[in-house]
Amino acid sequence: MGTTDSGRRAYIGSFTTAGGLGITTAAVDPATGALGLRRSTDAVPNPSYLAPSPDGRYLYAVSELPDGAAAAFALTPDGPEPLGPAVPVGGADPTHLTLADGHLVTANYSSGSVSSLLVRADGTLGDRPAVLTHRGSGPKSERQEGPHAHAVLPDPSGRWLLSVDLGTDAVRVCARDGGGALTVRDEVALRPGSGPRHLAFHPRGDRAYVINELNPTVTLCRWDAGRGTLTPLGETRLLPDGTGAEGTFPSELAVSPDGRFAWAANRGHDSISVLSLDPDGDSATLLTTVPCGGHWPRDLALHPAGRHLYVANERSGDITWFTLDPHTAIPTRTGSVDAPAASCVVFA
Repeated sequence: MGTTDSGRRAYIGSFTTAGGLGITTAAVDPATGALGLRRSTDAVPNPSYLAPSPDGRYLYAVSELPDGAAAAFALTPDGPEPLGPAVPVGGADPTHLTLADGHLVTANYSSGSVSSLLVRADGTLGDRPAVLTHRGSGPKSERQEGPHAHAVLPDPSGRWLLSVDLGTDAVRVCARDGGGALTVRDEVALRPGSGPRHLAFHPRGDRAYVINELNPTVTLCRWDAGRGTLTPLGETRLLPDGTGAEGTFPSELAVSPDGRFAWAANRGHDSISVLSLDPDGDSATLLTTVPCGGHWPRDLALHPAGRHLYVANERSGDITWFTLDPHTAIPTRTGSVDAPAASCVVFA
């Protein structure tokens, strides 16, 4: 894996405007999955989503504010150290970010745009973002009055960026030029009113799973990296039969390294859905749901070793971790730590 489990750290993002501590560093026990909290930094307000560099030297954070920004940190033994001030992204309320081909790309929720910033060799960020603005709306006017880009990530081939837009019920497939500018090559319509939020790829790279916030479902898609095409295949409900969807807002999805299972976090229902994926990845079956260990699970993350699952419970203010049964994938709650206004957890 490049680093030993014993050397791995977790980084917790949170909303400082709601009492969060900013970015908190935690040691990870490789045997139990337990988190040992270390230091926190509030150098950037509302670092609601984080992305470590592949080499583990740097950490990047959004600053989810109306004047949205992104920030770079050097990862030291003592925790993240800012690499200069936060850089404006040219969009409002960035909720997600990813690293792709020497650039940091953010999804800006309120402005419905995607921004790309140069990442320099020393880890710092350029200050001239290339901004791609989405257009359109959806049938649920209360939440879909305009575009709301909620996540952006590269496909496994590295050739494309996919932008997931809650406001327009669409996933946009984007190409990049050498300067970081993005061009929409395809706009894939999902079911009207579903409110797509995030996306995860099957480890094989030819299937993708879109979690929908405005309806508790996952949309299964075929992905063709050669042509850059995403084809919806069907949906799977995330709640048990007979459970009403009112008040449930799914947030995040993770797929097991062997591609057999997936887990989804459901805010409101405050649960984790356990899904079994068929060998082709074309269909999913809801096996069960288990309590998330707190209230309002905003994020869910699988430890790279694949044995533990972590949930950032925003409103109860904790990170809860679970041990995964290797045969059934059903999570068993193992422990938790306090993390006020927690919004995400990542590993480096």
